[in-house]
Amino acid sequence: MAVGALIGAYQEDDSGGLRGLLPLAGRTLVEYQARCAAASGAAPIVAIVERVPQALQDAFEPLRSDGIGVFPVSDLGEALSRFEAGSSILLIADGIAPPVSLVAGLADEAEPAVASVPDDEQHNRFEAIDAGSGWAGVALIDAHLLGSTAAILGDWDVQSTLLRRSIQEGARRLTAADHGGEPLLAETEEDLAGFQRHLVSASRAERNDAASRFILPLIEDFATEQLMETPVRPSWLLHAALGLTIGGATCFTRGWLGAGLVLLLLATPLDLIASRLASIRLKPLASRSFSRRAIWPASGLALLAIGLWEMRHGTGWGAFVTAASACAFAEAARIERSAMPANSDMWLLSRPNAVFLALPFAIAGQWTAYLVGVLLYSALSFFIVQRVRHSG
Repeated sequence: MAVGALIGAYQEDDSGGLRGLLPLAGRTLVEYQARCAAASGAAPIVAIVERVPQALQDAFEPLRSDGIGVFPVSDLGEALSRFEAGSSILLIADGIAPPVSLVAGLADEAEPAVASVPDDEQHNRFEAIDAGSGWAGVALIDAHLLGSTAAILGDWDVQSTLLRRSIQEGARRLTAADHGGEPLLAETEEDLAGFQRHLVSASRAERNDAASRFILPLIEDFATEQLMETPVRPSWLLHAALGLTIGGATCFTRGWLGAGLVLLLLATPLDLIASRLASIRLKPLASRSFSRRAIWPASGLALLAIGLWEMRHGTGWGAFVTAASACAFAEAARIERSAMPANSDMWLLSRPNAVFLALPFAIAGQWTAYLVGVLLYSALSFFIVQRVRHSG
């Protein structure tokens, strides 16, 4: 069944501005709500408004540029015309910042449903449903209910009326905490500060290598917090990571070994930061992104460039053969490790691990020894992966 979304964007905050325009992670709350709906497969997305200030139009523009159509309407009759007959509609209340998992869970429901929170002191700002529960600000209704409500609405509040009528018609009640997590009801910028920190924390996916787990998180957190409020796109960071890696390889061919390592160190966290920004903005990175896929082979070129320099200026052809062998073992291990159990490959070879491994060798000026170390590391990783895959 087709699912659309209806977002409330007409209530004012304490300063007289629209709640939907409160800032969240460098965007606005209403943009976050729309992206939650879009990530759950909802289309079209309709925002019910009383007025459309320029700031609200500006909030919709990035959505449209990403192919997410948001249509502002001023009454339920106009909203109804945007939805297919018989479709289900996600209702997201004004000022609600829901976890995307809660919205997605409701979108998957086969029948009308209302997400609820306990009616206690912690949730006293949520609209009450009865003596024991309040509305979590997200519900799934049907187009028929929207049409019949439009005929009788008068001066009543849109979202409250839709909630009451949905409850009266027997919509299921789902506890938000058990179906994706509890939302936040925001009335001021300060209300959203904690939710923003939660988004940053939740964007940190499981890391499968030691460097990403123990060295990079603080760098990632700081950079993510700084960049999420800027126009910087995740794809730009991937391009930068690829450019820095190629730049590092170029430096190695010219004998600027320290400069090349610095460029590789700068490139190391960028793809992780890009993934986190994409997660926060609910705009997944393209799985077939050229820059994302090219970072690994570019790293291999950097290793070969070290071998080439060492071959020409010290240890002979053995350095290049060592580098090439390390690349071969590393690629074989990468292909084979896809079948490894989760969290079992933290200490195996990875791009971040190999880059940070270079630091002590660079300080000592022993680059050929580094190549030998990477060869042993990649070969050991490959044989461990083989053993795990074929044991039992």
